[in-house]
Amino acid sequence: MRLSAREKEWNRLMRQERSFLSKGAEHRDSRLNRLLADKVPDKLQGTLDAAFAKAFEAIFDKGTSIIEKTYRKEEIEYQHKVNIYSADLAENKKTLRKFSRETDNSNAKNLLLSGASGIGLGVLGIGLPDIPLFVAELLKSIYEVALHFGYDYESTPEKYFILKLIETALSGGQALADGDAALNCFIDDPILPAGYDQKQQIRDTAATMSTELLYLKFLQGIPIVGAVGGAYNAVYMQKVQKYAKLKYYRRFLTDREADGWQPDDAG
Repeated sequence: MRLSAREKEWNRLMRQERSFLSKGAEHRDSRLNRLLADKVPDKLQGTLDAAFAKAFEAIFDKGTSIIEKTYRKEEIEYQHKVNIYSADLAENKKTLRKFSRETDNSNAKNLLLSGASGIGLGVLGIGLPDIPLFVAELLKSIYEVALHFGYDYESTPEKYFILKLIETALSGGQALADGDAALNCFIDDPILPAGYDQKQQIRDTAATMSTELLYLKFLQGIPIVGAVGGAYNAVYMQKVQKYAKLKYYRRFLTDREADGWQPDDAG
């Protein structure tokens, strides 16, 4: 039996997801982290937790409109409608992958921006003050991915999806597997988990980020050599971007199947 284009894309996506989860199954500290382990102040973890949480809360409260000024939201939404029309006329590999490929240019630009700002601030020895900027850059990148696939990011359920996505992307081992399962549940049935508390989810996401970036933010606070720590902003940005692209594509294909679209061309 010949598979449809959508089925082929789904199978390809499943392989990519398994690869991402497999690579994150054994979460090991980098050599740089091991070198810095005994040099980081004990209180820095708590300080970073609070800084990341405060950054998310501030942006969700008043910062989204400011972030939206850094990209052309209406143009992205228009292009999405064009891509939907093309896929409805002929659903094939080219028209389906168009949604995913649209994210590549914006992801590349955001990656370059994150790396440049991290290195620049690192040269100056600015570590902790870089956190709000990094969180804003991270959310901007995810917002653009969401729009390319036709999803908003303003509602509480959408914020949960984004926060959980960031937390999961930067996790490892069982936490990665559990987070991925939770996101898949939301994709299949987009309602908030029972007893959901956004402030707690922000704290959970912030704690994962601070644990992952602890040593690098410490290093970034040292003038000149801090450029090394700042450069890792782009490394973690890329990891989140890759995972966001996978989960939003999964969500797009799932919703398209649920809507009952019948392709004219399954080639």
